[in-house]
Amino acid sequence: MVPAGDNGGSEASSEVRSYTTIPRPFEGVFERRHFSAATPNLAAIVATNPRQDEEGREMLIDITERASTRLKEIMIKDSNPSLALRVTVESGGCHGFQYLMSLTNMSAVSPEEDTVFEASNGSGAKVVMDGPSLELLKGSTVDFTMELIGSQFKIVGNPAATSSCGCGTSFDIKP
Repeated sequence: MVPAGDNGGSEASSEVRSYTTIPRPFEGVFERRHFSAATPNLAAIVATNPRQDEEGREMLIDITERASTRLKEIMIKDSNPSLALRVTVESGGCHGFQYLMSLTNMSAVSPEEDTVFEASNGSGAKVVMDGPSLELLKGSTVDFTMELIGSQFKIVGNPAATSSCGCGTSFDIKP
């Protein structure tokens, strides 16, 4: 069927073309969804030792649903609800700084030196950062990725980073 007003495409036409649409049996039943590899960020709640930057703003991070879920799974598997993910930044790596992540017990957390963030979804997932690391990571997101080469916790969306390596474990900062 040729749309109304179409002469087969041999001549350019300035008239408005109208097309006949065929009703679809499921039209309106499905809603359009945006698909993304990233999970929604959860604003983390500062559980202990909130810190502020030089401008007086609270230094915060986000934790994705995927990271929160994985931390909860680890806590259940190890029968240890006191586990937390410790994220630190050290000099090194191919871009100047590198992310180091490890599991720690909350009993090893220093109330003076460390800030503890808890996922806002009620999972009990906690992320611990020392002051200098938080300064470099404020505004970042803790995520958990599953790739062909393995799965890992990762820092994404670091506003202080100007570049990072391909594997995402090291970064350079804005001067």
